[in-house]
Amino acid sequence: MTDSRYFKFSEEIVDILVAKTQSQNRHFFRLLVAYYLSKVASMMRCNIETRDRGILPVNTYVLNLMPSGTGKGFSTNIMEEDIIDSFRIKFLRDVLPGESNAQLLQIAARRQSTNPHMSADEAMNEVQRDYDALGTLAFSFDSGTAPAVKQMRLKLLMSNAGSMNLELDEVGSNLTGNIEMLNTFLELYDVGKVKQKLTKNTSENKRGEELLGKTPTNLMLFGTPTKLLDGSKVEEDFKQMLETGYARRMLFGFTNTLNDYKEQTAEELYDALTASNIVKDTLRISQIIAGLADRNKFNTVLTISKEDTIHLLNYKIQCESRAYKLKAHEDIKKSELSHRYYKALKLAGAYAFVEGSKDVNKNHLNSAIQLTEDSGEHFNRIITKEGSYARLARYIADVGKEVTQVDLLEELPFYRGSEAQKKDMLSLAVAWGYKNNIIIRRTYVDDIEFLSGEALKETNLDKIHIAYSTEITEGFEGAITKFSRLPELISITGYHYTAHSFLNKYRSSEKAIPGFDLLILDIDGECNLDSAKELLNDYTVLFATTKRHTDTKNRFRLIFPLSHYLKLNPRDYSKFMENVFNWLPFDCDTATKDIARKWMSYSGIHFFNSGELLDATLFIPQTKKAREQEQKILNTQDMSNMERWFFNRIEVGNRANMLLRYGFMLMDNGYPTDAISNKLVAFNDQITDPISQEEIHSKIMRSIDKKIIQKENK
Repeated sequence: MTDSRYFKFSEEIVDILVAKTQSQNRHFFRLLVAYYLSKVASMMRCNIETRDRGILPVNTYVLNLMPSGTGKGFSTNIMEEDIIDSFRIKFLRDVLPGESNAQLLQIAARRQSTNPHMSADEAMNEVQRDYDALGTLAFSFDSGTAPAVKQMRLKLLMSNAGSMNLELDEVGSNLTGNIEMLNTFLELYDVGKVKQKLTKNTSENKRGEELLGKTPTNLMLFGTPTKLLDGSKVEEDFKQMLETGYARRMLFGFTNTLNDYKEQTAEELYDALTASNIVKDTLRISQIIAGLADRNKFNTVLTISKEDTIHLLNYKIQCESRAYKLKAHEDIKKSELSHRYYKALKLAGAYAFVEGSKDVNKNHLNSAIQLTEDSGEHFNRIITKEGSYARLARYIADVGKEVTQVDLLEELPFYRGSEAQKKDMLSLAVAWGYKNNIIIRRTYVDDIEFLSGEALKETNLDKIHIAYSTEITEGFEGAITKFSRLPELISITGYHYTAHSFLNKYRSSEKAIPGFDLLILDIDGECNLDSAKELLNDYTVLFATTKRHTDTKNRFRLIFPLSHYLKLNPRDYSKFMENVFNWLPFDCDTATKDIARKWMSYSGIHFFNSGELLDATLFIPQTKKAREQEQKILNTQDMSNMERWFFNRIEVGNRANMLLRYGFMLMDNGYPTDAISNKLVAFNDQITDPISQEEIHSKIMRSIDKKIIQKENK
């Protein structure tokens, strides 16, 4: 439906395009309409007389990127054939001949004044020959060269009517071949002027008369995002264009998704496409635009009041202030943002002309500013678009199966180049996925590399997955519950629970359904509760004592909510759990690595620790993070799990504190004073920058001795 923030007449056309194409991408259509309205205004040589920059032509440059099949071609045809075709016919039939005739007479008179031997008829005949030699004025064109552009510009100067309108389809495929012409258009945007190229004057090639004047230009580039932003030379050329000035001159549209599916019958679709009001509105709008091809409206000079100029300048100041806050390396963003006011002014001129207004007012400016701000959001999407490596990572995660290098070459147009280039892209994809919750695994069979991936979903503590049953193997019901409710659920007598659900509710490794967000571990007397709580103080974890728990032999369960919901097969789950065992600072029951492991409910002691969620990505097999963890363990293979736990957490400034905490752990686990002292000294010697032994004996051991005395006196 029409949005009041935008130019009303433009929105009426957008409504038609939405109905005809059944696409809801209104921003694309708004830019398309903006281009054509500017084209109409500039063909009629509409100008804006500003109070600060002089007289400016009305014109617009647009880049609109959408996937194939989203209505680009259909909507463009509607604009050309149904909306502005009547204007085109009237302009070429009524306006152009009259205006060009008057201009040619003036040129002939100037030539005759400089050549007294030439009659008026001879001068006019000569000018007419030169004019005809330049060819027919093109209402629009889809490609060309810089010399051809300058030749067309000469035609426009001799006509004193019309504008140059480049409409380049499939810009990704055609950009490189039109770079020279686009560089000329860059120069023509502001006021319609371009410097003449100096050529050698010969008898065969004589330099012609240079005509002074302005020729407005409009530019529409559209195509598919994947062709233009392909990660290769085409994208490099495009980014160079933005840097050299197109960022501050263009309005941008960018979407890389197809139209949303709308469920309707064929009859409903037919009614929508042929609705009588759409036909009537199209005819009405076409007639309004055709009425603009009137010589009385030719060369309109729009004015802008002081009040409205100040309104625009306020927007300029706001844009420049926002641009100033951008980072130093964001030059292109700064340029685009700080020049939005200028693009908005030109577009507002087109709105005013189409509306029949004699001046550009605040309403025109606000409508143009709104569209320009939308354009800025789309521009930022283009600039911050994910690189080829990110698209590669997403493909591997989304494809749903293992892929090889052959699959990547066949399926991904951007996965090209030398072996070294592809290797680098894959390494970047792994690294990018590492930071964006996409896990990419690499396995090798007969020297063939297989890649698989998964986009991880963050765990919601209010939607934890669990399964339970009163039977040992059958009837396991999958459930979703809050983590905070687990104590009451795992306390119900007679129930068994698991971290996974199962096909047909039958508990077995073969029937385990991939998907879990709980890590459940059994600690059978190897570490006491107080020590475990201290060691795991940084994590969110539920402690639950088991039936065999005693004061002297602590037996308890650790239930961690993981950072992400993982889907692993039984083999990978087993390896995942082995990685967890190696990470823990104390031993646990390794039988918990079975994906079908079940636990018996028991109403023992339950208490929570609040902290960060355990990073599940540290333990996923065949991943970069898991390999880093394995390397850490390899580098400290001579240490116990508890020593490794503290060693990997030592940083500058916390050495003494970590040694003290390690000493307390040893104390809690029954080590005598002499053994604690010896272990601390040996551990300290393995630190890269150890503290002095004197500090260990005079400070750390003194604190441990005090705590031992306090414990004995209780």
